[in-house]
Amino acid sequence: MTTDDRLDPRLLEILACPEDKGPLWYFADERILYNPRLRRSYEVRDGIPVLLIDEATAVTDAEHDRLMAAAEADGVGPTFEE
Repeated sequence: MTTDDRLDPRLLEILACPEDKGPLWYFADERILYNPRLRRSYEVRDGIPVLLIDEATAVTDAEHDRLMAAAEADGVGPTFEE
């Protein structure tokens, strides 16, 4: 991943889930934004978040647990505080 693939920190401060309007968790290495409340991930393509509900990916319980463990290990947290 190049530096250009990462999302701008200022953008991350305002990104929200298009469905529940809550914060997302950014997993830069996996190029996804994740909503743990709805267990849905959104792809980041070429540094651009694709926040379309119809293109979101449902996350299994096992994948959710893996992402939450990765977040804990890597210090990943919500894009903003509710």
